Amino acid sequence: QVELVDSGGGLVQPGGSLRLSCVADAPTFEHYAVGWFRRGSEKVRQGVVCITSDYETTYLLDSVKDRFTISRDNAKNTVYLQIHNAKPEDTDIYYCVAVPIACRWKAVEYDYWGRGTQVTVAA
Repeated sequence: QVELVDSGGGLVQPGGSLRLSCVADAPTFEHYAVGWFRRGSEKVRQGVVCITSDYETTYLLDSVKDRFTISRDNAKNTVYLQIHNAKPEDTDIYYCVAVPIACRWKAVEYDYWGRGTQVTVAA
């Protein structure tokens, strides 16, 4: 069983930056791929980005490639999502997700989910 606690959301102005954190309660955290999904405009969870157990990044959403960066610190059981140049369309609830080893493309393929953290981009 893996418990994920996501945090760091809040209000940020357009063009600003924000860092989300995901702390995992998992004895073998280093063996999990961890990513971020967001709720999406039609309430269909939308994949954003994922990082594998081998530190490889997979962008699940092309439009954020130049602005979002994912990283992990296995010593702290933590994954970060750095948002740069935030845009109003980034406004959403962001969920930390995890699955063993490799990143997946679909929400249903992730075994563990955080409760979500709200990001609001507005002036």
